[in-house]
Amino acid sequence: MPQADSTTAAPAGARYTCPMHADVAAPAPGSCPACGMALEPLDPAEDDRRAQDAAMRRFLVAAALTAPLMAVAMGGLAPGPAGGWVQLALATPALWAGAPLLARCAESLRTRRLNMYTLIGLGVAAAYGFSAAAVVAPGLFPADPAPVYFEAAAAIVTLALLGEALELAARRRAGDAVRELLALAPERVRRIGPDGAEDDAPAEALRPGDRVRLRPGDRVPCDGAVLEGASAVDESTISGESAPVRKRPGDRLVGGTVNGAGALVMRVEAVGADTVLARIARLVAAAQRSRAPIQRAADRAAAALVPLVAAAAAATFAVWLAVGPDPALNHALVAAVSVLIVACPCAFGLAAPMSVTVAAGRGARAGVLVRDAETLERLAAIDTVVVDKTGTLTEGRPRATRVTARGGFSEAEMLRLAASLERASEHPLAAAVVAAAEGAELLPAAEVEAVPGMGVRGLVAGREVRVGNWRFAGAEGSSADSGAAIHVAVDGRPAGAIAVADPLRESAGEALAALKRLGVRAVLATGDSRAAADAAAAELGGIEVHAGMTPEDKERLVAELRAAGRRVAMAGDGVNDAPALARADVGMAMGTGAGAAIASAGVTLSGDGPRGIAAALRLGRAAAANIRQNLAFAFAYNALAVPVAAGALYPAFGVLLDPMIAAAAMSLSSVSVIGNALRLRRLAL
Repeated sequence: MPQADSTTAAPAGARYTCPMHADVAAPAPGSCPACGMALEPLDPAEDDRRAQDAAMRRFLVAAALTAPLMAVAMGGLAPGPAGGWVQLALATPALWAGAPLLARCAESLRTRRLNMYTLIGLGVAAAYGFSAAAVVAPGLFPADPAPVYFEAAAAIVTLALLGEALELAARRRAGDAVRELLALAPERVRRIGPDGAEDDAPAEALRPGDRVRLRPGDRVPCDGAVLEGASAVDESTISGESAPVRKRPGDRLVGGTVNGAGALVMRVEAVGADTVLARIARLVAAAQRSRAPIQRAADRAAAALVPLVAAAAAATFAVWLAVGPDPALNHALVAAVSVLIVACPCAFGLAAPMSVTVAAGRGARAGVLVRDAETLERLAAIDTVVVDKTGTLTEGRPRATRVTARGGFSEAEMLRLAASLERASEHPLAAAVVAAAEGAELLPAAEVEAVPGMGVRGLVAGREVRVGNWRFAGAEGSSADSGAAIHVAVDGRPAGAIAVADPLRESAGEALAALKRLGVRAVLATGDSRAAADAAAAELGGIEVHAGMTPEDKERLVAELRAAGRRVAMAGDGVNDAPALARADVGMAMGTGAGAAIASAGVTLSGDGPRGIAAALRLGRAAAANIRQNLAFAFAYNALAVPVAAGALYPAFGVLLDPMIAAAAMSLSSVSVIGNALRLRRLAL
C-alpha cells in the first residue's frame, strides 16, 4: 500500500485522512505514516470500502494457508525435516498476504515513528526468521531438529488482518450517521417550469429560484420556502422533534424532511453544499475527526508504550535465555514474541476516537450537533445551564397583541415607521413588528444600527426612529410589563408601544425538568422585565431568574458563575446571546437562531425545542463514560497480558502464552473497544 504524506493542513486535492491523526492528509487511500492505520475519506458522503475489502481478501488468503499449516504443525502430518519445508512453503505466501502489515512496520522503523505495527512486524519477523533459519540451516541450532514456529507467525498475520477488517467495518458503521443524513434528500423531484409545466427532474439539477411541487409523503429535496399550500412537515430527521411542524406560505423548509398530508409548492433557496443537511454533515464529520483532550494523554501513553514493550520483549528474551529451562532458546523466543504481540497499543489508540465518532453521529440523529471532541468532553462536566428566554424557551414567533400610539402619532403611522426600520433586523420581535404593519407601504431606512439587547435605530424618511426596550426608546415611566412590549421613539419623542406575546414552547417545562433530574442548576437570563420573567418562570414550574439583562449582563453572569467554580453551559439564539455563549464552558445555540449565536457556540441544537439542552448533556456524559471505560479496559488488558506473556505464570503453573493466543487476544482487545463504543449508537437521548 502506498504511504500517505503527513502535513499540518490538508493540501489541495487531499481526500483522505487518518482517524487518529487529523493532520495527516493524502490524495489517495493508503496508510497513516504516524500510526499505520488505513486512511478514510475526508468527504462525509463518500463510502470508500476499498481498505476494508482489501483487508478481508488478505485475511481469507492468509486463513486458507494458515489452516493447513496448523494441521501440519500440530497434527504431525509431515514429520521430520520434510515437515519443516512444507510449513515454510505454506507460511511464506501467508506472510505475503500480510505484506501491508510488515510494510508498515518497516516504515515505522525507517521514520522512527514506532506504532502498533512495529510490534506486530517484529513479532512475525522473529518467529518466521527463526523458523526459516532452522529449516534452511539446521546446523546453526543445538537441537536436532530445531523447533519451528511458522504456524505462530502465520496465525499472528491472519488474526491481525481479521482484526483490521473488523475495525474498518466498525469505523464505516460509525460514519453511517453522516451518510444516512445525506441520503435523506430524494433523487428526483417534481419541478415546475416558468410556464407552469411540470416535469420529473433529478434533484441535483435544481437551482435557487426553481419551484418544486411537494405531494403528500414527498421528501423536501433542498432548502427553501413555501409559496403555496399548507401542510404539516415531519422534521424529526433534522431536529429530533417528533411532532410535525405546520407550514404555510413564507415558512422555511429544510431538505430531507417529509411532507405530510397536504400539498405544497416551494421555492428553492439553497442546494448542494449550501443546504442545512450538507452543513450538518460537514459539522458532524469534522467533530468525528477531532481529538478529545483525554485522547492526547492516551496518545502519549501509546507512543511511550511501543519502545517500552520492545524493551520488555528484549529483557524477556534475555532472562529466559539465561535462566530458563531447556530448551531455553525456544522458551525465550516464544515469550518475547508473545510480549511483542499481546502488548500492541491499538486499543489505546482507538479508545477515544471511536467513542467520539459514534457519539457525534448519535447526536446528529437527535438534532444535537457538537463542534468537536473537546466540546463533547466539556459537556460531561456541566453542572449549570444559563438559558435565554426569547427564541430558546419560547417559540420565537412573537405576535403583536396590542398597539398603542402616543405623542400625536396615529397607530398606523407609528407602525409604519417602526416596521420600516425593523424589517432589516433578524430578531424575532422585529418580525412581529413587520407582521403587525402588514399592508402598509414601508419606507427605506438608512444608517440602521442594531444595539444588541437594546433595540435598533436609524433614519426613516429623514426622521430618527428608535425601536426597542423602554430605556433605549427613552420611554421612562412605562408600565411594569415593558419587558413584553416594544417601544417606539421618533425624533427623540415617545411615539407608542407594541405589546407582543411569545408563548413558551410546549417542551420548555419538560426540558427544565430533565435538567433537574440530571442534577443541573438552571438559570433564566432574559432582557424582559422582572414581572414578565417571573410569569414565565412560574409557568415553567420554577427556575432561578435574572431579568432585565443586557448582553453584557449575561456575559457577566456566566463569568461570575464560572469564577464560583461552576461548569456553565449557555443556551441562546440571538445576537445578544453571542458574548455569553462565547464566555461559557459550552455554548449551545438554537439552530433556528442568529448566525452570530451559532458561530459562538460549541453545540448547535438543530431542533426547534429546548429538549436538546438536556440531550446534549446526556450525550456528553455518556461519551465521557464510554471513553473512560475504553481506556480502563486498554490499560487493564496490557497490565495483565504483558506479565502473562512474559512468563509470570510459568514458575507456578508451567503456563507459557502461545504467540497465536497472544495475537487473538490483541485482536480481541481492539474489537472489544470498538464494540463498546458502538453501544453509543443506541443511547437514549
